[in-house]
Amino acid sequence: MRPRRGESGFTLLEIICVLAIIVMLAAIALPAFPRGTSKAMLEAYALETAALLKADRNAAIRRGAAVATDLSAISRTIHSGATGRVLQLPQDVGFNAVLASQCDRHAAGLAIEFLPSGMSCGGTIFLSRLGTTLEVRVTWLTGGVEIVPSNAY
Repeated sequence: MRPRRGESGFTLLEIICVLAIIVMLAAIALPAFPRGTSKAMLEAYALETAALLKADRNAAIRRGAAVATDLSAISRTIHSGATGRVLQLPQDVGFNAVLASQCDRHAAGLAIEFLPSGMSCGGTIFLSRLGTTLEVRVTWLTGGVEIVPSNAY
């Protein structure tokens, strides 16, 4: 059978079959791609960290007693001293902290402590992923918490 002039091309059935094959291959291949923490998720972790620190500062002022936010680089967690809430960071997010060695005349180093006056021992938490580093800074004098982009990690 010879195709007539203007009747060459693909049928609708052939196009649907090719599309179905492409969809099946994509369904098999896409889960194999690594799903790392995006820049937006890194910013979300920094915001959650800052919110947890602010809640601990407010709790220290409200209770009239010191509240410590514990940090663990080994378990990759930030643990609220006021609520007991634990923020777990994923393995692909770099986690480091610079903390005061002494606070309120006693040894510190594993926590950021907030005092009843609103002051704190201060410290900086570094969260990084793929060349992006965010610093969550706690000012010792005011206990204020801020998130700052950083170039160094």
